[in-house]
Amino acid sequence: MAHYALINKENNLVEKVITGVDEDVTQTDLDGTIVGGSTEAWEKFYENLPWHQGLYCKRTSRSGSIRKQFAGIGWTYDAENDLFIAKQPYNSWVLDENFDWQPPTPKPDDGKIYAWFEQTMKWVELD
Repeated sequence: MAHYALINKENNLVEKVITGVDEDVTQTDLDGTIVGGSTEAWEKFYENLPWHQGLYCKRTSRSGSIRKQFAGIGWTYDAENDLFIAKQPYNSWVLDENFDWQPPTPKPDDGKIYAWFEQTMKWVELD
């Protein structure tokens, strides 16, 4: 099964992620029109549904093999780079050149479990 992100035309934020038809599948519409057969054809089909007005559609993949990573609601679609960018996890984190959010200080790599504590801008070890 293929997955598609429906994106707000005004702000490029993902509003819905749906399970759809694989790109190579075709079907005949009620009026006899053949629909599908390619990713682009299915993207157009889904964005032209009446309940998707104001949205455009892009294919996404659970494996992250399409458009960097699987889209999530509230994520941004970057049309220039043709990829999805996750929500900023904390105000202090910055987007790197690979479009991944990075903390001001790297997470310790000592095998322990840590959580980011935004108030102190430090990693806190969890018991």
